[in-house]
Amino acid sequence: MEYDAKVINRMKRIEGQIRGLIKMMDEGKDCREVVTQMSACRSALDRTAALIVSTNLEKCIREEQESGQSSEELIKEAVNLLVKSR
Repeated sequence: MEYDAKVINRMKRIEGQIRGLIKMMDEGKDCREVVTQMSACRSALDRTAALIVSTNLEKCIREEQESGQSSEELIKEAVNLLVKSR
């Protein structure tokens, strides 16, 4: 699968968030602030994973429909990937 620039940029932003989080911890910031930032990082990762799965699913369904195959198993696999990521 090819990952477009939007997904790569999202991951770079998340990387920056993680670096900021580590800096906060090094500076001994309040645990509430640190946990809030951790939640933001996790949420950003979850949204990016969902974007990747949905984009890939859409592409795969189109390919299977063109070849006359059923997409049911593919959809189940995508849902399992999303559930597993949480």
